[in-house]
Amino acid sequence: MDINVKNLSKKFNKYTAVNNINFTLVKNKTLGLLGPNGCGKTTSIGMMLGLITPSSGEVLIDGQNVDNVNRDILLSKMNFASPYIELPKKLTVKQNLDVYGRLYGVKNLKDRISEISEDLDLNNFLEKKTGELSSGQKNRVSLAKSLINKPEVLFLDEPTASLDPDIGDFVRSYIESYKSKNNITILLASHNMKEVERLCDTVIMMKKGEIVDQGTCKDLINKHGRNNLEDTFLKIARSGNEMA
Repeated sequence: MDINVKNLSKKFNKYTAVNNINFTLVKNKTLGLLGPNGCGKTTSIGMMLGLITPSSGEVLIDGQNVDNVNRDILLSKMNFASPYIELPKKLTVKQNLDVYGRLYGVKNLKDRISEISEDLDLNNFLEKKTGELSSGQKNRVSLAKSLINKPEVLFLDEPTASLDPDIGDFVRSYIESYKSKNNITILLASHNMKEVERLCDTVIMMKKGEIVDQGTCKDLINKHGRNNLEDTFLKIARSGNEMA
């Protein structure tokens, strides 16, 4: 599944959240989408998923506008995870996975739930209500939901936000392992620069709704004369400010 973002913009009244961005999700690669809070990352993901209508421009999936793609096809081939979107709190973990598995048209769903629960170590709280879980447990359940249909394209919006180092590393290791064993294209929005360096093939830097730079982590670090991606990110984020 090829995804191309062309001249994509989104305005909310007079506020421009995303301003004329262009990029391509390369098949079986991981693209990092970076930028400070409010730069347009989540809005961009929403438009790519067909959840937010662009003000102008388009998202093309295999050459076809996302609005014209059959929803069953999108559900079977795409998925997303975000700690900021709660799963139904009164349902158990198992019930949530069952509901979303049915929504995404997963075949042999019982076996798939068993498999993903074992992989992400969910079995100890499968019968627990999602609203009663810790933040680390919720993130793992959200990741399980996002992989329940074995998507071709996965959108991850800060998948390790608010996690302690141990659980954060578990999630990153799992994503790394899963990608090595499966043909999957990933868009990762993150504020964790070490995570991005570890997981992403290329990155896009956004600021105030625009793409201000892009390339591999190594190329951007060298281009901006910094020692690591975090320092590079700070330089770009602060450019134009007195702290730059």
